[in-house]
Amino acid sequence: MTLPLARPVFDANAASGGFGALPDWDLTDLYPAPDSAEFARDMAWLDTSCAAFAGTYQGKLADLDAAALLDCVQTYEQIDITAGRLMSFAGLRYYQNTMDSERAKFMADTQDRITNATTPLVFFSLEFNRLDDAHLNGLLAANVALARYKPVFDRMRAMRPHQLSDELEQFLHDESVVGASAWNKLFDETMAGLMFTVAGEPEELNLEATLNLLTDADRSKREAAARALAAVFDRNIKLFARVHNTLAKEKEIHDRWRKMPSPQHGRHLANHVEPEVVEALRNAVVAAYPKLSHRYYRLKAKWLGLETLQVWDRNAPLNLEPPRTVGWDEATKTVLDAYGAFAPGMAEIARPFFERGWIDAGVKPGKAPGAFAHPTVTTVHPYVMLNYLGKPRDVMTLAHELGHGVHQVLAAGQGELLSSTPLTLAETASVFGEMLTFRKLLDGAKTQAERKTLLAGKVEDMINTVVRQIAFYDFECKLHAARAQGELTPDDINALWMSVQAQSLGDAFEFMDGYETFWAYIPHFVHSPFYVYAYAFGDGLVNALYAAYEAGLPDFEDKYFAMLKAGGSKHHKELLAPFGLDASDPKFWDKGLSMIAGFIDELEAMD
Repeated sequence: MTLPLARPVFDANAASGGFGALPDWDLTDLYPAPDSAEFARDMAWLDTSCAAFAGTYQGKLADLDAAALLDCVQTYEQIDITAGRLMSFAGLRYYQNTMDSERAKFMADTQDRITNATTPLVFFSLEFNRLDDAHLNGLLAANVALARYKPVFDRMRAMRPHQLSDELEQFLHDESVVGASAWNKLFDETMAGLMFTVAGEPEELNLEATLNLLTDADRSKREAAARALAAVFDRNIKLFARVHNTLAKEKEIHDRWRKMPSPQHGRHLANHVEPEVVEALRNAVVAAYPKLSHRYYRLKAKWLGLETLQVWDRNAPLNLEPPRTVGWDEATKTVLDAYGAFAPGMAEIARPFFERGWIDAGVKPGKAPGAFAHPTVTTVHPYVMLNYLGKPRDVMTLAHELGHGVHQVLAAGQGELLSSTPLTLAETASVFGEMLTFRKLLDGAKTQAERKTLLAGKVEDMINTVVRQIAFYDFECKLHAARAQGELTPDDINALWMSVQAQSLGDAFEFMDGYETFWAYIPHFVHSPFYVYAYAFGDGLVNALYAAYEAGLPDFEDKYFAMLKAGGSKHHKELLAPFGLDASDPKFWDKGLSMIAGFIDELEAMD
């Protein structure tokens, strides 16, 4: 199971303290326990229901009338809910402690059983895609309830040109547990087990705690952390190169058999976004590097009193104000107040996350790094994971993940098949939640130094979300293109990484020996190839949305909630039309990028 990689954070693990009691997940809304009767019951139900579904419908879809096809789709949806519930429980338990062998075994066994149980369902999308267009359109015209599922059918049928034989598709389904998912687990378990000896630290640190030092006020600590990261990555670089070589080659094989025109095409289909829209986004961001990241980092070098920045200065705090720890209660109030100021209903949707065990915030041995919001299934509720360290940036991470959670709650009304939002739109509510929280904090700034600190922090987050993620996307494009020509050595991958880093960060930086290996720890490349452009898409979209909100667009709140409630039931063109926006217009992306440039303008004017 691959859980959503919801936020590209550097925030991290260390001993928690000084910010109050942190909430833990209560997973009993999914199942009471791994050995519970309810879990065993649903697993047994899944076995029999999948077999019964195949017995009832395989080879017969073309003969069904509209009412019978609706029954078929709704039965499939119920199976999807049960499988998702089982896997969510196993996956979330595992991510609470990836080093616990019992949890790892339980997740692997659950995944195997679900894969085996659902093998009889493989026929469904294949056979459905063989239905004649005119016949299907007639059925949709005859039944309004069936016609609701048209967006699902459209996404399924977009795969028609890339569909393999029934036998091959079943083989790939069965083989998946020892393919990408097995390499994903190897990567996760390796990363969770890495320990770093950082000069000046009394004991070894894990990955998240070491990454966290890259934001420390003490420059010598930041340098020590960067060098410790480089040393450990270098020792493990052959393994990480093997993971990437294997996954990229497996993808190339699958794409070749499916006649995908490019390595990125499958992601674009899954995101329900046109390749030219992504290309316009990528080109707009790359063209803006000089006025965004290059300009900002030159400004930051001046603030820090440095001729050039080292990589360990990229996320250095500005020290304009004394560093402070934000308690959990204060973080909760800050985010809920910001949400409530926009729309009281948004705060009410968010409140149960804090009160009912829907957030796991504390730092624990073996816990997965970073942060995410996992929607589970539409009949339960989402769960949010954080590694909360009481930094101001952690408050923004909370606002981000809670935005995902609110979106997932609202979209659940669409039902299981229609609620899932393409990645490009899935970042909308999360980034908007961040923006609401940031604007509230900015409005409350009492001094010029506080305002400057907030603005600089927001610009750095936006650069990490837009510039850095598009650089990551370019790295992946280069990686997959190069792998198609043959096996890549660690040095080959390192060179690809450095080519995009120098281009995106600009001339303010020097790159230490060892930084060339820092591609190794980015989980998105392993779990979800080409996922990363969704961050830039979401940030640009939200910046344009927020501009419409600030301009006083009538009924903005109602339109915004309607967009979130739509889930995956509408295309991005249809969702953005009420706001007067169109992501297929190349100039659309310049609006969002101009907001970032405007913040940098204000920072320059403060000097």
